[in-house]
Amino acid sequence: MKMKHISKFTFSITLVLLSFIGNAQIKESAKKDSTTIHKDSLPIKKERYGIRIGVDLFKLSRSFYEKEYQGLELVGDYRVTRRHYLAAEIGNENKTVQDTKINFTTKGTYLKVGFDYNTYENWLNMENMITVGLRYGVSSFSQTLNSYSIYNPNPYFGEAPIVIPATTYKGLTAQWIEVVSGVKVKVFNNVFVGFSFSINRLLSQKKPENFDNLYIPGYNRTYNGNFGVGFNYTVSYFIPLYKSTVKAKETKKKK
Repeated sequence: MKMKHISKFTFSITLVLLSFIGNAQIKESAKKDSTTIHKDSLPIKKERYGIRIGVDLFKLSRSFYEKEYQGLELVGDYRVTRRHYLAAEIGNENKTVQDTKINFTTKGTYLKVGFDYNTYENWLNMENMITVGLRYGVSSFSQTLNSYSIYNPNPYFGEAPIVIPATTYKGLTAQWIEVVSGVKVKVFNNVFVGFSFSINRLLSQKKPENFDNLYIPGYNRTYNGNFGVGFNYTVSYFIPLYKSTVKAKETKKKK
């Protein structure tokens, strides 16, 4: 059910962000059409380079409405070329999971680094992004086994008692890679909102004895042992450092 809610939320956010892009492009087109561009004089375009820093609102708001979760993620990127961006996320999570036969708490921090490629062709003075990218993630965390119940093959004689060991396993680690796709839209001067969706693949992990890492900070819930998915919804602020001058593509005014 949670995955369905996230999918609906993601679809709604996508429509909102794409409408922002469309409206902005239409306004920019109207400005361009009001002036004649001569064939021999190409428009000069100055593109900004700098650092963008923000926060994941999805994890931040989740800490308020889900009592068994606390988390914070900071995001950032740096523009290297016209289309390539270095990107990173750092955060921490504290989550208690009640599974069918087990209850456990995961606490830890994580770091993800990689790059994004902007596939979107912006018009003059636009800075929106539709990106695909890759991340390498590492996490250091602990798992506390709060309680578990033993499987009873003969339920006719009653349910097996719940065991409450309260055992904590420290020094656990995990490494993974992520394929990421996302959108960022400038809504105000230097202010961007966006979201991203990732598919994760575990590379290695240190497990506690007789217990599996069912949830890893930064990686999220594990499925079939080695795969997972992630989602964030961010607001960020762009800090411009310098500008680079490029010639926009030659366009001919249609009569």
